[in-house]
Amino acid sequence: MKSVIFAAALASAAAFAPAPVAQTATALSAFESELGAQPPIGFWDPLGLLDEAGQGRFDRLRYVEVKHGRIAQLAFLGNIVTRAGGHFGGNIDSAGHAFDSYPNGWAAIYGADAIPVKGAVQIFSFIGLLEIAVMKDMDGFGNEFPGDLRNGTFKSAWDKFDEETKVQKRAIELNNGRAAMMGILGLMVHEELGGTLPVVGDM
Repeated sequence: MKSVIFAAALASAAAFAPAPVAQTATALSAFESELGAQPPIGFWDPLGLLDEAGQGRFDRLRYVEVKHGRIAQLAFLGNIVTRAGGHFGGNIDSAGHAFDSYPNGWAAIYGADAIPVKGAVQIFSFIGLLEIAVMKDMDGFGNEFPGDLRNGTFKSAWDKFDEETKVQKRAIELNNGRAAMMGILGLMVHEELGGTLPVVGDM
């Protein structure tokens, strides 16, 4: 497991390495004004994923980035809350196992005290159902931007904002998601390394 976490850390670190080949002027001119290309870094694509890419490619990558950011925010918050002692009350199954009887972090999925296989299958099946049938950008509902998964719902709450506020809120979500992706990866690495972290506590 440590090798998997280490490999993930290296992959993330690669994103901060200088690009070996200069990006094309086409990519820079096309996307340097997009949401997320903001000071102090500006448009930054060290791996060249957008070299010669069109708007469709950019929108797909942005959709994936936003979704991963949302998942990372939930993961990071869930990690912090459970390590602080916050758990659902009652039992997780009919056998009488309490929610707080299982460890936090990776240990809840992988290890001697992990959630039973049948329980893990139910969890991942539910996540798969959400991914395939619910949390997706459906055509015909007037979604406004990549990652807009309202699909015709919550229109009144969003439409009350002016365009400047909408852009600001999207930028905040994007930045929080980026920070959360690094944050949850850091927690996963530190859990394997052990020790104690401020606020989080014992890993």
